Parts: sequence; structure tokens; C-alpha cells
Amino acid sequence: MDATNLHLTLETAGKPIKAWTAGVQFEAEAEAQLRRVAELPFIHKWVAVMPDVHSGIGATVGSVVATRGAIIPAAVGVDIGCGMIAARTTLRAVDLPDDLRGLRSAIEAAVPHGRTAHGGAGDRGAWGNLPAAVTEAWAELAPGYDRLIDQFPKLGRGATAQHLGTLGTGNHFIEVCLDEVDQVWFMLHSGSRGVGNRIGSFFIDLAKKDMRTWMVNLPDENLAYLPEGTDHFGQYWGAVGWAQKFAAKNRELMMAAVVKAARDCAKLPPFELTDMAVNCHHNYVAREHHYGADVLVTRKGAVRAGEGELGIIPGSMGAKSFIVRGKGNAESFCSCSHGAGRKMSRTAARKAFTVEDHAAATHGIECRKDADVIDETPAAYKSIDAVMNAQRELVDIVHTLRQVVCVKG
Repeated sequence: MDATNLHLTLETAGKPIKAWTAGVQFEAEAEAQLRRVAELPFIHKWVAVMPDVHSGIGATVGSVVATRGAIIPAAVGVDIGCGMIAARTTLRAVDLPDDLRGLRSAIEAAVPHGRTAHGGAGDRGAWGNLPAAVTEAWAELAPGYDRLIDQFPKLGRGATAQHLGTLGTGNHFIEVCLDEVDQVWFMLHSGSRGVGNRIGSFFIDLAKKDMRTWMVNLPDENLAYLPEGTDHFGQYWGAVGWAQKFAAKNRELMMAAVVKAARDCAKLPPFELTDMAVNCHHNYVAREHHYGADVLVTRKGAVRAGEGELGIIPGSMGAKSFIVRGKGNAESFCSCSHGAGRKMSRTAARKAFTVEDHAAATHGIECRKDADVIDETPAAYKSIDAVMNAQRELVDIVHTLRQVVCVKG
């Protein structure tokens, strides 16, 4: 490692890889995936790797890929626009009740979460009747959606408006946190839900078909790309932009619902939100300018960390989370990690840990402690402290948060 830098540079058959992974696990399969990406002919400068790196489908989670003239839909992924929102309140730790079950129940009642009935009729993770705020927000999004399904009717087969303002499953969560001076924050993690998944999956398959039509040989078919200037590129760009707007609005609606649920909670005093609020994507693509070129920057499990920009880096259930300010590190394409990053698969975690292990790891936090969340237990993730230490070139810590309530789907 260069004595003046905190990252490792790996040479490949294509462009280099720059990895901010000192002191954290960097699995062999993730490195192999990154090398395959780095060999694509349209990569700009290098591939940047965040300390929460782990293998994904085609492209690695925790990677930043700048491209010229093409986009890889799998490098954006299927949870398009997934990200975080956090808001600081005027509440203090002393304002919270000793028993937080009531607050957790109020949040769970206010925001649909989880998934039942295979996502069909009666799914508890979707709205049955849209609240007024969701109806109003959907009215803004509907024209773009209608244009999309006019082009691709298949994308209309599934819940869309019914998922706006809902949490989902897996690693998505809603938390009540305390910062370093015991100020109360609300924070949540979610994205574009079912419609984003449909869009991502559809265009990944479309890109694969194009590669076969053009007889393009790839080291991994999941790295199929859409060349700029083609119809499919333009259609994807419009679709992914719409999904990113859906995701941001989804988080805004949930945050409003969480705040209202807390205000309606009889055991809490009146409170306001402060001017400290952040809403950021960590699975997305954007046009940016880096090293003298206009490029497409895909962040799959990474947050933009331009100079002075605020971001959110959550830990796992039972671990700290961080509000950060970007340093604008050019070599990382102004990016940082999106979390702690998994160190084992969900299947491996379910085999390795028990409910008792999970209960011990989340002691003192009001959250689910059952077999269905074992794959989200803190020990399934990398150390958030190690991840933050590895990226001290990329961000400064503004606030350190610890959970007291965690809602999971």
C-alpha cells in the first residue's frame, strides 16, 4: 500500500482497481468480479472499491464504476435507488419511555413492512387503500410510469403505487437512534420496491439479449451493457431515473409517517425536526464529471461523498451508524461505503447463528428477536468500526448513532 494513501491499487488486464479495504475482509470472489468489470473496454480510469465490498450479481456490491459510452444495468442492480434517510429531532434520550415497545408498535402500524401472500392480495407489506399523502405523491409519479409501461407492458405486472411509502424486507429497516449527545434521530433504509426490481431485472435481461444478438463475448453475462445512443440505452436511462425518483419519494413518505406515529405516541412529549436531514441513494447511476470527462457513474452499494456532502453509513442491527461529510476524494470518484457490508451469505448466517445469539447481539434494542431475522444479525456483517477506519480518506464523521428501536420487515 502506498505510504501516502490508505487504499490498495490492483493491476488487472484492463483498468486498475483502487480499493479502500485496509483491515476489512475482501473476498476472492469479489475481487474476481471486480477484475472482470475492470477489463471492459469502456471503463473510465479505474474501478473504485469501498470497504463494505462483497460479491453480487455480475457487479460487486460496494463498487463505483465510471463508464464512457455504455451502462451496465447489473452494476446498478435491481434495488434501484435504494438508500437512506435520516432526520434529527428535538427529542432527547430522557424523553423516551423506559419501555419502547409502544413506539416500535406505533411505527410498525404506520408503515407497511415485510411481505406475505407471496406479494399478492392481502400482502401486509403493501397498502390496501392508499393514504392521501401516497395518492398525492403517486399523482406526480404516474405520468412517467404510464410512459414506461406503454413501452414495456410487462413492467406493469405487479404492485407499484401500493408499495409507495412501504419498507420491504431483507436489510431494509426503520430505526430510532441516539447520537453522541443523546439527541433522538429517526432513520430508515429502503428503495424502489417491487417496481424497481421489475425495471432492473427487465433491462438486465434486455442487455443480455442485445449481447447475444451482437455476438459480444463477456467474461460474465451479467455484465451485459447498453451502448449510449441506442434505443435501449435511452429507455433504460429514463426508467432508472424514474425508479430513483420513486425511491427517494418512498423514503420521504415513510419518514413523514414515522414522525407522525411518534408524535401521536402518548408517551412522547411534543417535538420538532431540526435542520439536520439527509436523503441519499446508494444503488444508482448519475452523470458526473471526473478527470476531465463526462461519465456515467454507477454506485452499487456506495454513497456519493463530494466535498461537504452529507451521507449516511448504517451499521447492522445492534451496531453503530454514522452521518458523514464527504471529503470529495477524486480517486474514489467522490464516494464512500453504504454500510458495513455482509461478510457471510444469508444462508450461511442462518446456519451459523441461533435466536439466542441474535438476542444477545441486540441486547438493549427494541427489535425482532426471532428466527426470521437471523440472516440480519450483526455478526453476519463486517465490523462497522473497521469499515469506517478504512475509509477515513473519504469521509469525516459528523454524528455517531446507536439504535434503540429497529423495525424489520
